[in-house]
Amino acid sequence: MDVGTAMSALGKSNKETIMTTTNREILERLFHQRTINLVRGRIFDQAPSPLPTDLDFDKVEGMMLGLAIGDALGNTSEGQLPSVRRGRKEIRDYLPNRHAEGRRVGLPSDDTQLAFWTLQQMLDDGGFVPAHVAERFSRGRIFGIGSTMKQFLRNYKSGLPWEQCGAPSAGNGALMRIAPILIPHLKTGTTDLWADAALCAMLTHNDAGSTAACVALVSMLWQLLAMTAPPPAQWWLETYVDTARELEGDTRYRPRSERVEAYEGPIWRFVQERVGAAFLNNRSVLDAGDSWYSGAYLLETVPSVIYILMRHGHDPEEAIVRAVNDTKDNDTVGAIVGAAVGALHGRAGLPSRWIDNLLGRTADGDDGRVFNLLESAALKWVRTNPS
Repeated sequence: MDVGTAMSALGKSNKETIMTTTNREILERLFHQRTINLVRGRIFDQAPSPLPTDLDFDKVEGMMLGLAIGDALGNTSEGQLPSVRRGRKEIRDYLPNRHAEGRRVGLPSDDTQLAFWTLQQMLDDGGFVPAHVAERFSRGRIFGIGSTMKQFLRNYKSGLPWEQCGAPSAGNGALMRIAPILIPHLKTGTTDLWADAALCAMLTHNDAGSTAACVALVSMLWQLLAMTAPPPAQWWLETYVDTARELEGDTRYRPRSERVEAYEGPIWRFVQERVGAAFLNNRSVLDAGDSWYSGAYLLETVPSVIYILMRHGHDPEEAIVRAVNDTKDNDTVGAIVGAAVGALHGRAGLPSRWIDNLLGRTADGDDGRVFNLLESAALKWVRTNPS
């Protein structure tokens, strides 16, 4: 199948094969039918700036390995309040893991799994085919599966078409796995990238805040791949807000914790106001994260990610360390922060001990699979004429 095409199953069973169409056409149809919860912003008509013709795949490897490393460093203490975690030794290396005979090695949660399953399916298809990725997600055991993903699987296995399976959830499960969607576009850089990002996001989380956040992150990652030096601190905040603002629409999100100051409105505005104020007041990541709770709800995850990158994006190790120590949903915040600093600094900018001790698993017993998939992606989409 050619890159940029997809098997559309609109209005039909997932088991049926329908006419071939492009993902841009599918997205336009979903906008017209109001099936996708998202505003059709200008970005869908604007191609991303071309990446350097001599782009080093080290940057792409950094993005994907950064994701896997952040996930692995955090998943053995996921869900603990940072104040509880802080009572122990700071996490700077992998903790002993019962799923690896107590060894101090990097093992994945669903963050890494779903991101690399997406990459694997795109390698098989030559690009992003939503129906095929939905089918891939329905096979195999998902480590630490979340409630929204469970709902997606129930919907999918009931026979609903893929575009009707995503739950109206503002959880962070789509954002954590979105990074690989840009890999098939590295040499082309067309508006198809934004269509793929939106469809990949709404596959499991059909929510305006979630899909807007995913498109915004993909835009940031794309720009980071082209950078040769860290951007100013305000770039992280302004770039996220500028993209997400026109896609979210008239959303009304509220904090779920009574400890968080009252708010009602879009995620981008919460990020703009609260993260901007925290940065001006030079608050620590721990203190700022406590003020918005730093959990798995995007009103908690996105401000945590952006704030960590504003303060520590120039230092990939410290950025990931702060993510896994100072936030509640630390494996996912670590994965997203890891993807961003990895895209900026490349594989070479990540501590070698983290890469060397990463098992690279995407399923039970397939150690090293992460590294194999990245090599295949490099050969398919970047190193087109290997020597």
